[in-house]
Amino acid sequence: MELRQLKTFQTVASTLNFTRAAEALNYVPSNVTMQIKALEDELGVRLFDRLGKQLVLTTAGKRFLTHIQVVLNKLDEARSSVHDTENLGGTLTISANEVLCAYRLPDVFHLFRSRYPGVRLIFRSVPNQELKQTLFEGTADVVFMLDEPIRSSGLAVEPLLEETFRFFAAPDHPLAKQTVLQQGDFHGEVFLVNEKGCTYRTMFDRSFEQKGIDSITYLEFQNAEAIKQCAITGIGIAFLPEITTKAEVERGELVALPWQIPELHVYTQMLWHKDKWLSPILSAFIEAAREIIAAEDGNKAV
Repeated sequence: MELRQLKTFQTVASTLNFTRAAEALNYVPSNVTMQIKALEDELGVRLFDRLGKQLVLTTAGKRFLTHIQVVLNKLDEARSSVHDTENLGGTLTISANEVLCAYRLPDVFHLFRSRYPGVRLIFRSVPNQELKQTLFEGTADVVFMLDEPIRSSGLAVEPLLEETFRFFAAPDHPLAKQTVLQQGDFHGEVFLVNEKGCTYRTMFDRSFEQKGIDSITYLEFQNAEAIKQCAITGIGIAFLPEITTKAEVERGELVALPWQIPELHVYTQMLWHKDKWLSPILSAFIEAAREIIAAEDGNKAV
């Protein structure tokens, strides 16, 4: 069993794609496939299942990955102890949902890359409800979640910024012309929302149920971009974080309605496994995220 095979296995487990893993490791795809097959032959088990075009870890692969993470973390710790921290190298795997990927993390990635160009960043977009599991499985080093305050005995959780959610509509929508909205104004309206299972969709439903607002039609979407475009065309009222609509509001394509949900408290939060060694690379990335995202709190107050 060779060290390069273990690193290749870890990268494939992080990307769940042989081609992307090969690009990250500067190998040809056939080399990656050969290394994984050699590892599976030596272990006598399958580490991955090929389900059509989708690659998934087997149960044995998940167990093996847990141990490999420990081995490679210890190796990184040993390596960093004999090198300076000015020329960091290595690989980090970051996961988040599509909203944070598009609107919060690009500036973090830019700052980190400008400081540590030798570090390879692998990013995986993962649904909010699956993000914590990637830390327990070792397929991500750090994740970012949009959620209510999270408490976990096995994870380190750092809230970075409270996000504001609003209702948005096209400028010619009837409710956009009102300066004050009453509960009854929403009866019969069409709301453009995320699919059930999303944290803030659950909180949205709970709030309206508590207020006794009914006769509402929902159109459900998987991403914020689709919700925005449908609101712009006048199909209904979008429920979204303010960060996703800044450009559309500035261009006059959407307006924020005068209605807020005061009990809605959702934060951008950064998480990593409590038992994971915070290597110089990981510590540097965490610090970059604090600098960029937490700093938005001060900008909002200005």
